[in-house]
Amino acid sequence: MRHLFRFEHDPMTHDEQAFFKAIGARIAELRKDSAITQVQLAATVGVSQQTVASWEAGRRGVPVSLLPALARALGTGVDTLVGQTSQPAKRGPTPKLLQQVERLSQLPKAKQRMVMEILDGVLNHGAR
Repeated sequence: MRHLFRFEHDPMTHDEQAFFKAIGARIAELRKDSAITQVQLAATVGVSQQTVASWEAGRRGVPVSLLPALARALGTGVDTLVGQTSQPAKRGPTPKLLQQVERLSQLPKAKQRMVMEILDGVLNHGAR
């Protein structure tokens, strides 16, 4: 009976290799569609750029514990990453927008208010 969990030193079966190649291809496609680099994605999920490159090439399996963070960073669901949906998942804000919101939240409160006033003005003007 095969083990439920695969350890880093265990060789991948042919099915596991195909599965991780498919996940890697989806990661690469979603990352490129979102206009983010491997370096940016790596920083967001807390791994090296080389690790992201290995995932995308299917040379390494993506740890299950990183799938939720990876899905959030790519604006999709875990089910889409693992290929379990027949229709595209509803995407949320783009990773670039999320990064900008994160940067905004790190500004001093006075600057945050100034940016929010500018955004409100632009959005209210566009609604007319």
